[in-house]
Amino acid sequence: MEVCSEGTTVLAFELYKNTNAIRNVFVFLMTGVATDYTKIELLWSNIGRRTALLLPLLTLPHIILIGIGFNYFF
Repeated sequence: MEVCSEGTTVLAFELYKNTNAIRNVFVFLMTGVATDYTKIELLWSNIGRRTALLLPLLTLPHIILIGIGFNYFF
């Protein structure tokens, strides 16, 4: 679960600078957004628990597949 999105940008830049792999940075940053506790809690309280649980379950596989695609093409 993501706790602080402001600090992850600096960490992502260092990850890119040291590895020169944009795919790792993409997956790192996007999974943080998809598992943001605040967003999941807002969905849980305003829309329902099913939608809140579907957010990470549906987005994480797509993010990982896009990261694999980046790994293949870049």
